[in-house]
Amino acid sequence: MADKKVRITLVKSTIGASPNQRKVVEGLGLRKLQHAVELPDNPQVRGAIEKIKHLLNVEEL
Repeated sequence: MADKKVRITLVKSTIGASPNQRKVVEGLGLRKLQHAVELPDNPQVRGAIEKIKHLLNVEEL
């Protein structure tokens, strides 16, 4: 599981999102719409994805 990764893309704006959700987006390293990052597939990242899944597109690599 250590070498598995997920690609996370921000597909919906954080305008109107709660301040906590904005902090999660920033914590994942996402900056603006259509920005994608590759992160390790671990429970911490999965928990953050679960909190803002309505703003993201997630694909496993």
